[in-house]
Amino acid sequence: ESNPRIKISDQDFNNSIKKFNIKKNQTNILLGIGGSGPTKRIPANIFLQFMNLAMEEKNNCRFFLATGKEKEEQKILKEIMASKFYKFCTTLDDFDLNEILPLIKNCAVSVCNDSSFSHLSAALNIPTIVLMADTPLLYGSYSPKMFPIIPDGEKTVTHDTLGKDKINPIKIFEEFKKILI
Repeated sequence: ESNPRIKISDQDFNNSIKKFNIKKNQTNILLGIGGSGPTKRIPANIFLQFMNLAMEEKNNCRFFLATGKEKEEQKILKEIMASKFYKFCTTLDDFDLNEILPLIKNCAVSVCNDSSFSHLSAALNIPTIVLMADTPLLYGSYSPKMFPIIPDGEKTVTHDTLGKDKINPIKIFEEFKKILI
């Protein structure tokens, strides 16, 4: 087990609250929807099902969508932004990392593909649900702030598990509830 840390200054933290209009009565959630390869990118419908469950449980959720600029990542982003949840979403793909890190620190929880955002969130001491579709389990479980979800029907994950379509949104939601209790 490892526990890397990233420090954010109080000034950057507070500036992020103003910049992104973060409210204390909201449950701010980072959704790391991008990924380093197509086999690691969880489909939009799985994120949308999780978002629906989260909004039913806590109707004051706000989702920050972190992704890259690749075509498939943008397709996932557009699907989410075309949903009924668009009013509760803020896209982060036009911000730089220096702006995004303090924002992540303002989130109660992160739900991320095994991507850079899962590692950054955990290093910022944010409980991070890591969706493990196609990389070794160790990549999403080395920190005490990481809570891996593996594909249904699998006992573990590794390269070539190809499980992105078998990530269960109910399992994500159950972990989300455990974290926020």
